[in-house]
Amino acid sequence: MNTRKILSTLLLVVAFGVCHAKKSTNLFVKLGYPPDEVSRKLDQVFYDVFYGPNKVYFEIGDSLGYISDIKNADVRTEGMSYGMMIAVELNKKDIFDRIWRWSKKYMQHQTGPRKGYFAWSCKVDGTRNAEGSASDGELYYITSLLFASNRWGDHTGIDYKKEAQNILNCSFEKKGNSGVMPLIDRKTKLITFTPDKFGGRFTDPSYHIPAFYEVWAKYADDGRQSYYLQMASKAREYLHKSVNQITGLNPDINNYDGSLLEFRNHKMQTFRYDSWRVPMNVALDYEWSGVDSLWQRSYGEKIQNFFYSKGLKQYVDQYNVDGSLPSEDEMIAAGTFPKKLRHSIGLVATLAAASQMCEHQKRKEFVDALWNAKHEVGQDGYFDAYYDGLLRLFAFMHLSGNYVIIDKK
Repeated sequence: MNTRKILSTLLLVVAFGVCHAKKSTNLFVKLGYPPDEVSRKLDQVFYDVFYGPNKVYFEIGDSLGYISDIKNADVRTEGMSYGMMIAVELNKKDIFDRIWRWSKKYMQHQTGPRKGYFAWSCKVDGTRNAEGSASDGELYYITSLLFASNRWGDHTGIDYKKEAQNILNCSFEKKGNSGVMPLIDRKTKLITFTPDKFGGRFTDPSYHIPAFYEVWAKYADDGRQSYYLQMASKAREYLHKSVNQITGLNPDINNYDGSLLEFRNHKMQTFRYDSWRVPMNVALDYEWSGVDSLWQRSYGEKIQNFFYSKGLKQYVDQYNVDGSLPSEDEMIAAGTFPKKLRHSIGLVATLAAASQMCEHQKRKEFVDALWNAKHEVGQDGYFDAYYDGLLRLFAFMHLSGNYVIIDKK
């Protein structure tokens, strides 16, 4: 075995060892919340999303189920793959299998240039609103399927690992035919915004979850371990460049080198809906991998400090990355609701999740803010059961120690 092979093998062993050892901390309990209350709260938040009066999960017949973005009246790979990740983490096999079957039946391309990819948006009857993909959906599908393989095995009706490998193999086989590209940009080893000629030119900071790539390296069993570890390293390097050094804010899309993207002579510089996910994603990598903890801790405290300076109950959900308020042109509306700056519970949730990697005293105030926040209709009539609801549930999973690496039994 030559030196390069030895080093590569050692890298894999170290990465796998870290991946296996890291488990999420129950920060709620660590900060003084009674364990029984934490369990009840998580159960209630899960119930709200999947079964309550404002649920976003719907079952069809004996074997199918979907999650709907109610405010946009559609089904998205984002929400479907989130639902699968939540289900496997909380050991809800029936929900997982129903969502996967719906995804495969209506959303996944079985033939043609897009084979293996998923149509990112469908009507609730399964009719496709678009044929193209959003790369984050595939990211979550692959990882949740690998976890399902580890948790339940591959002989209970769905070969989960085979399905994950199929998505990966189909992606790596893409050569640009009919404009369809790999999920991961070959030059930069970074995830694309969309795997096509247009969206493949830039990326979305909230799609970068290096901890997922380490899971792929350990469990995909497709001979690409070293490549996935390189992807994880490149994603961390990209995140360092993508966030503003003073505020900790990031735009919702940008260039692969982390610089601001210019589109139609307009600089894309606004921290908004997609951007909210970055603090939670970085916290996930901090908990699962622990290989970039110094930067991650500094980042977590920096972004919490920014929002704390705006008032823990007053900060809004869209800012330019320099901390200024966006103009009306820079703001994005939520569904059919008018453009407006709000104090959204989805952002409250992800900033609370960031407390996992913080050491300053403010972190408890962010956790308390999530615990006490009520997910209810706002004064302007705005209510987002889907995006806010899912991010809220993810944050409670994070902070209660229920968002973990699922290793093989």
